[in-house]
Amino acid sequence: MHHLALIERTQSLIAAGDIVGAESALVELADAQGDGALMEVLEQLPAKDILAVIREYDSAKMSIINMMLTPEQFARAVVIEKQYRDLTRSHLRGMVNSVIFRDDAESLDFLHAIGELEGGSEALADYFEEKWSRIEAFARTGTFDTAEDDGEMITEDELRANAYAHPKVDQDEIADQDWMQMAWLLRYECIDLFIEMLLVLRAKARAFELGLDDDEAPEEDGKVETGDTDRGKATPAALESDEESAI
Repeated sequence: MHHLALIERTQSLIAAGDIVGAESALVELADAQGDGALMEVLEQLPAKDILAVIREYDSAKMSIINMMLTPEQFARAVVIEKQYRDLTRSHLRGMVNSVIFRDDAESLDFLHAIGELEGGSEALADYFEEKWSRIEAFARTGTFDTAEDDGEMITEDELRANAYAHPKVDQDEIADQDWMQMAWLLRYECIDLFIEMLLVLRAKARAFELGLDDDEAPEEDGKVETGDTDRGKATPAALESDEESAI
């Protein structure tokens, strides 16, 4: 296997919690042997190890690793980020924004890859968790203004009926490379994933109101939406994964 020594070193650094060291080792490889060599290593690393690195970087603190990931590699990392149990979701939002809105990225390719994986809609619901009321307003009215919020939530059928309405807000107006632009892309370019995400987000909101964990949320339209509740923090070495090691 190519670059076996580097893979072993990278995984050892991650297991020890030295994320900066692991990222530096990967960057050194790219500097010495080119981007192609780095991509080969990323293909061999498990998603949990890639995640351990990329979640530490965002648009303000970029890493070459975030810039080199394929949609499939990124999606696999995103859906297991919840294992870190980060209450603030700051790492999730930062890494998602840094990858999906990077200069060379085809944003929809990344969103489609996330949507194709089990847990993809849950990961996106976590991303929008603190913006639930404004996402509901956007689903209902096409704007993010909650001033006229009457507490009513439109049904899944109504969501689909509204899906192809002409946008009331142009993407250029909310091109913040953050949650508003993400919501716009989902609603107008990935409507099925937007609806799935919103149903999960509603279930999470109900669970919070009832004092329940996410996985105890009531049913929504005949489905039970599940997810993990954040409690404390986990270290990379503490993460559990069914993935086979790259070694």
